[in-house]
Amino acid sequence: MATLISIVIPNRNGETTIARCLEAALASRYPSFEVIVVDDASEDRSVEIIQRFPCKLIRLETHAGAARARNVGARHSQGEILFFTDADCLLQEDALSLACETLRAGGPHLVVGGTYTPLPYDRRFFSIFQSVFIHHAETKRAEDPDYLATHALAIPAEIFRAANGFTEEFLPILEDVELSHRLRRTGHHLAVNPRIQVRHIFNFTLAKSLRNAFRKALYWTRYSLGNRNLLADSGTASTGLKINVAIYALSLLLLGLSLFARQALYLLPVLPLLALNLWANRGLVRAFYRAQGTLFAFAATLYYLLLYPAAVGAGSLAGLSRYLWYLSRQNENIKMQNVK
Repeated sequence: MATLISIVIPNRNGETTIARCLEAALASRYPSFEVIVVDDASEDRSVEIIQRFPCKLIRLETHAGAARARNVGARHSQGEILFFTDADCLLQEDALSLACETLRAGGPHLVVGGTYTPLPYDRRFFSIFQSVFIHHAETKRAEDPDYLATHALAIPAEIFRAANGFTEEFLPILEDVELSHRLRRTGHHLAVNPRIQVRHIFNFTLAKSLRNAFRKALYWTRYSLGNRNLLADSGTASTGLKINVAIYALSLLLLGLSLFARQALYLLPVLPLLALNLWANRGLVRAFYRAQGTLFAFAATLYYLLLYPAAVGAGSLAGLSRYLWYLSRQNENIKMQNVK
């Protein structure tokens, strides 16, 4: 008899994607699964849409965030394996079977993740860029990843409950990174099976892509500073991306010096820096090429080198500012307690 898998999907105002998400989940070829949707106090037509599908719907009365929604879904599940995904992700038909096989073969302490398909549901340039970027980042260290993402995360229910699930009083995102790090510290092994895939619905424009980069960098910087692993090669927060941002900032500095001093000499290091940047990110450039060919790879590489690091860098500075503010508040609280 097949192991029961509980698919847990948090939803918050997902009326444009949740129907496709549930259609894909229910089309799984795996023989034994249930689908649990936890609606996080949506203000759109999400609930009406969800109720059309043969799934378990749990409604939160107040907006509490994805981490709480996932924890609530897990508490109402019956499966021996929990499979977490998102309301804008389309589970591939073999994803549950692959997850079950991988967990069975990996032993009792394994937690397994999947990734995005290289090409997303919508074929906009910035959506393809994002899907290729994340697929590459999440699969390049498949046997020993720094974290597993909740768009495709399979974990034995016993392990999840023993870890007390996702931390709810945390940042608006990155609860999957925090859980992954906590699981590793308690002796569990993380692995990515690149064949476990979901197709993401991005609908990214230039503005949405840059806004997403800024937001992710903000919270990642704040978390990484607190976790003391700012320079770690961690999935999408990769060493290659950090080199890209550093070289971008240094190149801007050299350009500014050149303009201020009216000396073109300051620009001489820019080309070697560009060459170093391309070498450090050569795997991503190859991934762009494999996804859509030469023209896309050229355009995506230009975007990655010339615009994307500006948003990531600005987000990182904002994250640093918030982290320093958080430390100052902590110090003030400590001083007040000492006075009392």
